[in-house]
Amino acid sequence: MLRLVIDKLEAGYGAVRVLHGLSLELRQGETVVLLGTNGNGKSTLMKCIMALLKPTRGSVALEERGERIELTGKSPQQIVALGIALVPEGRRLFPKLTVQENLLLGAFRREARQDIHRNLAICYEAFPVLSDRSRQLAGSLSGGQQQMLAIARAIMSAPRVLLVDEPSLGLSPLLVIQTMDLIRELKQRFGLTVLMAEQNFHEASRIADRGYIIVHGAIAFEGRDLSELRQSELVKKYYLGA
Repeated sequence: MLRLVIDKLEAGYGAVRVLHGLSLELRQGETVVLLGTNGNGKSTLMKCIMALLKPTRGSVALEERGERIELTGKSPQQIVALGIALVPEGRRLFPKLTVQENLLLGAFRREARQDIHRNLAICYEAFPVLSDRSRQLAGSLSGGQQQMLAIARAIMSAPRVLLVDEPSLGLSPLLVIQTMDLIRELKQRFGLTVLMAEQNFHEASRIADRGYIIVHGAIAFEGRDLSELRQSELVKKYYLGA
């Protein structure tokens, strides 16, 4: 059984501390949503997991079959090599490269390079619009198409754990629904374990198994299932207008 375990994590930028002893865990086969409004530390946590930001205290570890691998201190390349991929906030594509070139860059992981043509075919099957626009510059795609490309690029690394940061950002309500459905479909198809940072409670709760609420860089509530999450006073206050 695979687990991603974050324990008492503290991190920030210069003198500004963003995460304050944050702890959570992600278990194999789950889709877990991390709910929080802007500025509460969702993206900072994602950066810490991917070694894009070094925590000042606490740990991030991957546990499997009795083995514990400390991710804190490893490079982003090593994190990806362990089967963890990030769909970053704002997509972060290479706008002057083509769709296919962006996808091929996602296959950095050695295990993924061995099956690069198969994975590319899978991505084009899952995202037909990207196949039609494979030679088009990524920067010329629509917002929804760019989000698809960002997700497909992560899938190209053949991950076991998928981190998705604000997938609904900048999308129309219809595209948000389609994006959430797509994440659910990909999770089921590839047996992924998904941690999704999101503000849209209604759409995120459609595909999540359980969730956390982050407030001012700390976990303010853990819902062991969706029912607990929906009954949380914080959810009622921030998302249901109660």
